[in-house]
Amino acid sequence: MKTTLQPLLLLFSSLLFSQNLVLNPSFEECLHCERSMGHFDKNVTDWSTPNNSTTDYFNYKGKKSYNHYNGYQKSRTGIAHAGIYVYSEKNYREYVQGTLAQTLEKGKKYTVTFYVSLAELSTKATTDLDILFTEEKLEKCYYANHCKKNIRPKKATDKKFNKVEIHRDRFYQEKLGWREITFTYEAQGFENYFSIGNFNRNWKTNKIQIQPAKEYEFAYYYIDDVSVESIEKEIVQEEIPAKEIVIVEETIKEDEIYAFENVLFEFDKAILVATSVKELDDLYVYLEKRPKITIEIYGHTDNIGTSRRNKELSLERAKAVSNYLISKGLHDTRIKWFGFGSSKPVVSNDTEAQRKKNRRVEFKLNSQ
Repeated sequence: MKTTLQPLLLLFSSLLFSQNLVLNPSFEECLHCERSMGHFDKNVTDWSTPNNSTTDYFNYKGKKSYNHYNGYQKSRTGIAHAGIYVYSEKNYREYVQGTLAQTLEKGKKYTVTFYVSLAELSTKATTDLDILFTEEKLEKCYYANHCKKNIRPKKATDKKFNKVEIHRDRFYQEKLGWREITFTYEAQGFENYFSIGNFNRNWKTNKIQIQPAKEYEFAYYYIDDVSVESIEKEIVQEEIPAKEIVIVEETIKEDEIYAFENVLFEFDKAILVATSVKELDDLYVYLEKRPKITIEIYGHTDNIGTSRRNKELSLERAKAVSNYLISKGLHDTRIKWFGFGSSKPVVSNDTEAQRKKNRRVEFKLNSQ
């Protein structure tokens, strides 16, 4: 990837910012952080479960693996995230209930955002991940007949509420990456709490089959990075010393294959390491400005291991890169991914240095 650097000097006399009103938005603050599955309620600071289900809490501090009974997933940021059953037998449901730092202002518009990822062993995917804003904190078994089933707002609270059905144009099927869910919300002036999950019964849930069920049908999603921010930026007067800001202009030719320089993965896995984000973010910005450009992602490995495993791993890594770009906002119709295993080396595999060059992810841009 070629870059041209242009230095500029800018001086700001005020700072524009939006405050995230969600307390503990990434689930990092906890009472018993070593606990995970089934220990979300009364464990994660400023969060709870609004019904009598066992929402899961995943905290990977000091742990070497992200595997668990429904698959594996690395937190989008930090070391923690939540996990809920959005669809299961007998209308069993799990939710996360968050707390806002202050009551939302009536008539004011807010951007609401959270990220989801479908667990690998899920047999179904759905579009029904919505938010219920409430004046009061929902309590378990407010009406005893719905202790573990889908929440019916009118039977869950006598105070004010507003259930927001988020408009969606495709199913939330991403497993390796995180899918952003975001919308604009105009507050009614009572919102102190909110719950995320599926509020529909099974027969009414919009769903598709992902894979055959071995024991029972379910859709299980991870949740991370929840935010509620005012669209109207607050202005704080703050003198900031002049400093050099570098603007990067990308020069990428269409139909030419480029290899990422710093897109790396954990050993024998398709989990992106933190240093990969900068290069992928730059590429997403480039694509966002050029809506008529499509992209293809190519995964490659060295010749260590079986051909089948190398082909599988290369495809998973290409998909992980693609899912990251999709989670940023790139429409999935603009991207395709392929895995070639060890079939297209750029050099021989005689030494570790040469094998390292063959372990790569590439991309190519095309005009629609």
